[in-house]
Amino acid sequence: MRSSPIQATDDHSAPTGARIFTLPLDPLLTLATLGLAIASVVTLGPATQNAIAGQPGYYVHRQTIYLVVGGLLMLVLSRLDYGRIRQLKYGIYAVLMLSILAVLGLGHTAQGAQRAIVLPGFSFQASELGKVLLIVALSAFVVDRTRRLRERDTTVRVMLAALVPAMFVIAQPDLGSGMVYMVIAFTMLFVAGTPWRQLAALIALVVVSLSFVLVAAPAAGVHVLKPYETERLTAFLHPTPNSQKQGYQQEESKIAIGSGQKTGRGTNAPLTRLNYVPEDHTDFVFAAVGEQYGFLGAALVLSLYALLIWRTLRILVMAKDLFGSLVAAGIAAMLMFQVFVNVGMTIGIMPITGVTLPLMSYGGSSVITTLLAVGLLQSIYVQARASQALKGRVLRY
Repeated sequence: MRSSPIQATDDHSAPTGARIFTLPLDPLLTLATLGLAIASVVTLGPATQNAIAGQPGYYVHRQTIYLVVGGLLMLVLSRLDYGRIRQLKYGIYAVLMLSILAVLGLGHTAQGAQRAIVLPGFSFQASELGKVLLIVALSAFVVDRTRRLRERDTTVRVMLAALVPAMFVIAQPDLGSGMVYMVIAFTMLFVAGTPWRQLAALIALVVVSLSFVLVAAPAAGVHVLKPYETERLTAFLHPTPNSQKQGYQQEESKIAIGSGQKTGRGTNAPLTRLNYVPEDHTDFVFAAVGEQYGFLGAALVLSLYALLIWRTLRILVMAKDLFGSLVAAGIAAMLMFQVFVNVGMTIGIMPITGVTLPLMSYGGSSVITTLLAVGLLQSIYVQARASQALKGRVLRY
């Protein structure tokens, strides 16, 4: 095993396709993925049975289809050489930008947001797919500048490459996905070995920007964000005054989770089943888990996420080249940030930003995107094992 996950190698000594096809997938990563998929279907069933009159299984059936389609794509991607897509970085980045701009121009407006293009039987949310596209494109950009990683110019270029699509996503508005884009870029710079001074400068810039947007600008009469967006971002700091406004959803979520106690209230849990917690099948699905299955159910789901993230970090270290390590790092950042923010906002310690819970939240774009990311991880894992086998080494789990 290499001593560093960011060793800049360009290993193209790929084994034969037949050998790649016979190598097994990462069993623990597969277990975590399957476990979360099953947990999603089991949770969504009782929570959404009264959501659409006459169609108690509407959301469950569609979520199952998304999981099956995403699972098949994951298997296909796991058997491809992920290194080949590095050469397509400019095309991938172009698809990312064009898809986001297409949503702004052609997207369907719902609840004041224009985030998706409605297709027959499917609602395509470009900002979700954009997470994986950005991970691949940025990883390739960083690898191309391996010899200049410590230069400020590299840091600026990588952050701007993430900031441009993030700004268009935030304009939809989809603040949560925009934040994910920036976290992905920052994590890649960190893993690639960007100097601490530059990383600290980026953190300081973020703090100053947030202070300006949320405090200084509104005080001066300039509203960068819409008033309701600002209130949603700050409601968790003082929930009681907003309990019937922007803080209502968060308060109801905490009540639902608390009412589950140790073992939950079962499939007849009233708060989520009767829609007292809005969006309990998407952004607030963890509230449904807490009420239905209590502390034990919530702990099981969080344990599956811990396993998923641990295997992602393990694959980061195992990767045969820098490109694979950076792709795994971007996926790890995406998963960790979304899980932390989503669960945090359901229990009142994070602002409501519209970040979905990977594999658990209902939605085709989110589910398929996450499974594509898992497919990339499996490809990195398989290639790493094949590469080490060619060198006559034993690769431990």
